[in-house]
Amino acid sequence: MTDKLPYLVPFDRTFRVTDAATAPPEDYDADPKRMKKKLRKEVKKISKLQEVMYAHDKHSVLLVFQAMDAAGKDSTIRAVMSGINPAGCQVSSFKQPSSNELDHDFLWRINRALPQRGRIGVFNRSHYEEVLVVRVHPEYLGGQQLPTLDTRTVWNERFDSIRDFEQHLSRNGTVIIKFWLNVSQEEQARRFLSRLNEAKKFWKFSAADIDERQCWDDYMHAYQAALNETSCQNAPWYAIPADNKPYMRYRVAKTIRKTMESLELHYPQISEDEIDRHNYYRKLLESGEA
Repeated sequence: MTDKLPYLVPFDRTFRVTDAATAPPEDYDADPKRMKKKLRKEVKKISKLQEVMYAHDKHSVLLVFQAMDAAGKDSTIRAVMSGINPAGCQVSSFKQPSSNELDHDFLWRINRALPQRGRIGVFNRSHYEEVLVVRVHPEYLGGQQLPTLDTRTVWNERFDSIRDFEQHLSRNGTVIIKFWLNVSQEEQARRFLSRLNEAKKFWKFSAADIDERQCWDDYMHAYQAALNETSCQNAPWYAIPADNKPYMRYRVAKTIRKTMESLELHYPQISEDEIDRHNYYRKLLESGEA
């Protein structure tokens, strides 16, 4: 759909978490004010593209965000979507599934939250929780009421389901862009300490964050498998460095903008008869007769 963009996870299953950057390149613009200005320009372009996409009425855009705790998902979504018409954007967050959701297949709640044509949908966590947190904590499978369960095959089966699901969405006009915000273990520790050192940030911290941090290597294994198995032309993953938030937000916004530009969106064409009718109504309004 687009020329290769920076941080694209390759489609040949050669991605390695240990090789993925968590920090910006050495030659990046380190001035926070200039980075914010660049971000605003990208957001403005995305907003205009969304307006045309709404009129075009052939596509929707689905943005998927996954990351370790404190990587900056919430603030990135807020920063990138802040300039978009609220009527053209919807954000869905997926936490622990409810009993009702557990009585359906794992894609059911995701399918219900998909964006309509013309809109941008944002998933703050997503169906990928089922091959990330559930893979790290396979005991969660026990509450999913599965008729059969074989932990030797369940993850590959879920990858198959996800690939089929995303291919179906793509065929029907949903453009999928998936972001893994790749924060380093050291930077995560600094951000946790920041939350513990400022009273106004206490609410952001949970003891469970430390418990999950102990599973870091397991999570990296799960992310590497998930990204390798599901990064493809119609639903690419981008492993965005997340240690520097201004750079991360700019790269996310630019990736969205470049992808949307590749859709060749345009306003609907109207016939000669419609043009004549519009001219007639214009004259009525200009003359005061209407």
